[in-house]
Amino acid sequence: MTAAEYNTCVDQYADGVYRFIVKNVRNGEMARDIVQDTFEKLWVKVTEVNYETVKTYLFTMAYHTMIDAIRKNKITADIEPENTPHYSTSNAYSDIKTVVNKALEKLPEIQRTIIMLRDYEGYSYEEIGSITGLNESQVKVYIYRARVFLKSYIVDLDRVL
Repeated sequence: MTAAEYNTCVDQYADGVYRFIVKNVRNGEMARDIVQDTFEKLWVKVTEVNYETVKTYLFTMAYHTMIDAIRKNKITADIEPENTPHYSTSNAYSDIKTVVNKALEKLPEIQRTIIMLRDYEGYSYEEIGSITGLNESQVKVYIYRARVFLKSYIVDLDRVL
């Protein structure tokens, strides 16, 4: 890949990689660091990466960089007390986007990642498998389980209202 192709990749894929990471880590600053690390790693291997497969390579690298960052931060997060969610019912209007985002936060990390790759970024099952290191049937199972949970979460009127 040439430097011009690398710059094109940054222009085309930086926003998508950022959206994918920020939805998973829910921290804008951490997501920007992960995206920057991902593109830095791509630059180091710019001569080894094929331009036609760079999008999958970027998301794979971003996913693994995100996992490393989460594991690194997990040590300090384990020390902090866990806040239990407090649910209440009101008759005020609730934005469905907020409800969906809350539902996504409730998913296990791997399911949230796979749903983001499939439904937000439009990857195929095979591509998701290569990004996450899972086989295609595992990807389908995780997507099914995540969608069942999301459906049950969103259908519950107490959470929507």
